[in-house]
Amino acid sequence: MVRSPEQNAALRVATRERIETAAVRVFARRGFAASSIKDIADEAGLSTGSIYRHYASKEALFDALLEQASSGLVAASAMLSADADPVVLVREFTRVFVTDLMNGNGEAEFFLVINQGFISDTPAGTAERLARTQRPLWDAFEAVVRRGQAAGQFDDGDPAQLTAYYFAMLSGIAGMRTVIPTAMTEAGIDLVLRLLMRKDAS
Repeated sequence: MVRSPEQNAALRVATRERIETAAVRVFARRGFAASSIKDIADEAGLSTGSIYRHYASKEALFDALLEQASSGLVAASAMLSADADPVVLVREFTRVFVTDLMNGNGEAEFFLVINQGFISDTPAGTAERLARTQRPLWDAFEAVVRRGQAAGQFDDGDPAQLTAYYFAMLSGIAGMRTVIPTAMTEAGIDLVLRLLMRKDAS
């Protein structure tokens, strides 16, 4: 049976998603440097030729994952830049992050892979590329913290430091989720928010 152009396009998209999902799992377990296209093909249940039809190299595949990460950071920055109550913004941002981790769709592994790339700068240039898109997110969050402090909602402290500790906590949550999948629940949202909230706030 001959497939229509639309069916071929849908199949290509589905195959790319399958490859990228497999790549995230492999990179999370082995790290980028120790992973091979064959490892990814085996994880995806595809031939190495199928991988190369979609991605010219392991680096090109990782580049596609970086594009996804960058898009997510841009969207998160826009969300935090909304003109809304600071507590509402931070709670919703935290809820989305924790909920994504709990869905079991590979979000925790994806976060871990991107974090590994940022820390090790592997492939070369990863850290700088991510820093360019992460900085606006941190700036947006810091601005929310400042507004929350001015409104008496958030605790005193250097907003830049509070921002750094907040994102360090999210990074730790993602790492824990990969080790103990049942450890994180929606109740953790309030635990994260305690870092920022005034101790005398209701």
